[in-house]
Amino acid sequence: MKSSAPKVATASQVNQQIWEYYKTHKRDFPWRETTNPYYILVSEIMLQQTQTSRVVDYYRRFIRKFPSVLSLATCSQTELLQLWQGLGYNRRALFLKRAAEQIASEFNGVVPSKLTDLTKLPGVGANTAGAVLAYAFNQKVVFIETNIRKTITYFYFKNQEVVSDTEIAKKIKILLKNERSIREWYWAMVDYGAMLGRLKIITNNRSLHYVRQSKFEGSFRQIRAAVLRAVLDNSPITLERLLQLLPFRENQLSTALSQLIVEGFLSEQAGKFVISD
Repeated sequence: MKSSAPKVATASQVNQQIWEYYKTHKRDFPWRETTNPYYILVSEIMLQQTQTSRVVDYYRRFIRKFPSVLSLATCSQTELLQLWQGLGYNRRALFLKRAAEQIASEFNGVVPSKLTDLTKLPGVGANTAGAVLAYAFNQKVVFIETNIRKTITYFYFKNQEVVSDTEIAKKIKILLKNERSIREWYWAMVDYGAMLGRLKIITNNRSLHYVRQSKFEGSFRQIRAAVLRAVLDNSPITLERLLQLLPFRENQLSTALSQLIVEGFLSEQAGKFVISD
């Protein structure tokens, strides 16, 4: 594969280079083996701010445990969060369950196929909704994720200091114009961007919309995750017992507990903390 972009980056030249790379180097993931919109919604929520290699096993376990919208909508938060532990960003698990509840109540358990309906679901923004529409329904929609951003930057904005997602979206729309297999075109775009990232050819540092993931070790996210794990393992549990189990100060634990209660993870009953089911 040539390491430089074509001198004249027409849509056909860009797509040809991306497809040539994809034919030889396409990656296999379980969520690429289905067009089930629920499965794809699960994978897209899991993939938010998380590497694909970490998601694969969690995705497979999740789908086995909750094979349908209804099974997720009616599960307890305890079993949901226990299954999610280790994947990080636990809010995504609650968003996913609440989305399933909304799909069950408002759409008869069928994941909607309209952008406006999808973006009403908890935790589903325009890009996640776009991914569901492209991968599940093969709709010609524009969405952006980190590797797609890298691919477009490489071909069109390599020498530009700052790039906006508005500029990137315009290029995607042009490239998509004559494509028919929308889902596979996006897979090819993602795989090409992943290659650029591995080789350090293009990073997303110049993007106006790229947010670098903060360090987990030593962060307040780590304290929250530890508290949630302790409650899952020892519910019901008192603050005093949490202080014995965890290496954090009382004010840190109290703040984490308060946040987790407000966000719907935990409840307090007679001075003891439990998972909100």
